[in-house]
Amino acid sequence: MYIRSSSQIDKKTGAIYTTHRLVVSYRNQDGNVRQQTLINLGCHFKIEKKHWKLLANRIEEILKNQQTLFEIDVAIEKEALRIAKLVTKKWADLYQKPKVQQHEVTRDLQKVDVNSLTHQDIRKIGNEYAGYHAAKILKLDEILNNLNFNNKQLNLALGSIIGRLAHPGSELSTYYYLTEHSGLDELLGTDFSNLPLKNIYKISDQLLKHKEAIETALYKQEKGLFDLEEVITLYDITNTYFEGRCLSNPKAQYGRSKEKRNDCCLVALGMVLDSSGFPKKSKIFPGNISEPKTLEKMLTELNKDKSTIIVMDAGIATEGNIHWLRTSGYKYIVVSRKQNLVMPKDKDAVIVKESKNNLVKASLIENKETEEFELYCHSQAKEAKTKQMHDKSSIRYETELQKIANGLNKKGGTKKYDKVLQKLGRLKEKYRKINKYYDVSIKADVENKFVIGITWVRNDESRCGNQLGIYCLRTNKEGLDEKTFWEIYTTLTELESSFRSLKSELGFRPVYHQKEKRVDGHLFISILAYHLLHTIRYRLKMHNINASWQTLREILSTQCRITSTLRLENNKTVKIRKTTSPDADQLAIYKALGITSHPGETEKTYF
Repeated sequence: MYIRSSSQIDKKTGAIYTTHRLVVSYRNQDGNVRQQTLINLGCHFKIEKKHWKLLANRIEEILKNQQTLFEIDVAIEKEALRIAKLVTKKWADLYQKPKVQQHEVTRDLQKVDVNSLTHQDIRKIGNEYAGYHAAKILKLDEILNNLNFNNKQLNLALGSIIGRLAHPGSELSTYYYLTEHSGLDELLGTDFSNLPLKNIYKISDQLLKHKEAIETALYKQEKGLFDLEEVITLYDITNTYFEGRCLSNPKAQYGRSKEKRNDCCLVALGMVLDSSGFPKKSKIFPGNISEPKTLEKMLTELNKDKSTIIVMDAGIATEGNIHWLRTSGYKYIVVSRKQNLVMPKDKDAVIVKESKNNLVKASLIENKETEEFELYCHSQAKEAKTKQMHDKSSIRYETELQKIANGLNKKGGTKKYDKVLQKLGRLKEKYRKINKYYDVSIKADVENKFVIGITWVRNDESRCGNQLGIYCLRTNKEGLDEKTFWEIYTTLTELESSFRSLKSELGFRPVYHQKEKRVDGHLFISILAYHLLHTIRYRLKMHNINASWQTLREILSTQCRITSTLRLENNKTVKIRKTTSPDADQLAIYKALGITSHPGETEKTYF
């Protein structure tokens, strides 16, 4: 076995290029020496010529399940394993018994040397299998095929999307995962082991080019598959931050970061979802965009049916947006921005939620001035949380007051009247939500130049007079009772859950790209991966499996494809490519998804 190079001329361009082949010598029936090409290594073969013999010998050793006697360079070993895998795949039909589904029980009795057993080419398959199944039932391959993706582009697009689902990260991270660790290419019927990195970025550009068509087709498929009702539309906006200055990206702007990364440029993402959490539309905005200003643009572009109810949080529910929704004929449910709320005393509260850890009561009243209905809600859990936050703030506020008071008696401490007032002013601004419950007194000397004492009293009566755990919802939709009103609003938690999934489970942050189209492409691939994720979780929830994707990913990550090699009694070698058996948790997930628990086929090759 050896490597041969030969020069050829490109008939289209006339350029001369060098191609490489792995060749084996053998004697035919007449005793004549012949050569046969096992595999074409292409013109981008990277191993230096001085290492060709070593590489060819190592490939032959791998195929025959022999251990090397010499120390091999890591790059050569990796290339030998890659080429040996391709040789096995290409020439399997000459030596291979028919492939069988792994769950089929067949007998193949052989005498083997047990001590010769080795395992190679271990690739993860569990998460890829779940993602591939979701892509198939959503007909993502058909959608891309209708957009003129050829077979190579289709496989690479599915690889990028499912790779983001199985191993969240940057495009570079996805590249290494697909080429080094994933068995997804076996499910797709392709090979990612020699995939050029630039192709990962090219397919991102191509997916972004068809963004509108892909999103529309995906939601249409989801709507029909799960019989979704378009009665509620959820809208919210979030942002993510960049690594780097992003000078060539006009969308990269400084703004209010929801991850507290105000030192980094941001980009914002607006999403419209239905009440089940399936995305209808997404749009990428500059990082300094004002959230309320995005609503009209998103709904106008979506051409939304005005019979649905628009649900938003307080950040977007400005008076201007509410006025636009009302004049445009939309029905809405939003959080009121009113402060210092109290439950209506002349209205009996209705229990809308009762659980072990929380009790929510609500009172519905009509506001004739605004021609709206308002739902005042009191949550025990929210009250307990707010009280806990107030108590922590009180401790911190009093600690800071004590520091200022201690400085009056220390050498070098702040004692001047105006300086102490500045410190107290900054402290009140920092703790503005808690300082209103305190009466702070300052005692100065006769000339009012220095402060000689500071005292404070917490006004518990004022604090008790403010009801905690109260929030108010408002709507222009008639005919809603308290429970229905409240339940519609709580569907907004699906959108919040979507953003958490994108950020923490699908590589949404941070963004390492600098160019605008690459940033947009990275975010869009995360959104496409979310379509697959939500499809998987939606089906699992029907069977009371409510784990997060992070948990599901950890469970499925241990199922792998493995090549086991054994020497037979006649000194031949058999290679068996097979998926590991699922554990109990994996079996439960596959059963809920309605798919086989043994992805891939059993392949046996004899050499």
